[in-house]
Amino acid sequence: MGLEEQIEEREVLDAIFPEEITNISESEYRIAVKLNPPDDGNSEGETEPPTLILHVRYPEAYPDEAPILDLSPLPNAPPHPRFSVAADKAQLLKGLEDTIQENLGIAMVFTLVTTLTELAEQIITDRKEAADREREEALLAAEREENKKFHGTLVTPETFLKWRDDFMREMEENRQREEEERLAELKKAKVKEPTRLTGKQLWERGLAGKGEGEDEDEEPPSEQLERLKVAA
Repeated sequence: MGLEEQIEEREVLDAIFPEEITNISESEYRIAVKLNPPDDGNSEGETEPPTLILHVRYPEAYPDEAPILDLSPLPNAPPHPRFSVAADKAQLLKGLEDTIQENLGIAMVFTLVTTLTELAEQIITDRKEAADREREEALLAAEREENKKFHGTLVTPETFLKWRDDFMREMEENRQREEEERLAELKKAKVKEPTRLTGKQLWERGLAGKGEGEDEDEEPPSEQLERLKVAA
């Protein structure tokens, strides 16, 4: 009975997938499954929809026993940004397990192809939505940063006190710096005072008792003393 069901299923599959199915032997074949993922909405650099190859081999007791399945990429196919047969193979085959168990005892390959297509397209959809969310979050973050330029910083008691402390500290630093600069200018411009003479030095130089504006051509003190002696 298993062989008869296998032959019947092969005939149905040949009619459904005339271009996609390739016979390998009486109990083995492969089907090219072309996916139809959601459009990225970007006409530039369009990516060709991915195609994966479902390998099917019937065990002798099929369909009472699960078919032996494998997946491979289409040879020489360009890489897809959100799908890789090599990377997603384990997830896809595991996703078929429930469908296999639910359909034991009846021909199931067409159902498996349908389920496989849905699983693969859902993987692509999930990744596209995740990329869209990430891009949107990046745009929102950039917009928030731009808006900060216009709204400034929200003032709270804490931020005001911090601003006041910083302002007062800055004013004090400026005052100290200006004072240091002023003192430096005064020190630079200061003239050195002349050395003070002793009384003896003043007497010898004839400067003792002279005030400002006195004639420097007066007689020296020694001649004045001689005249005083003669007069006495």
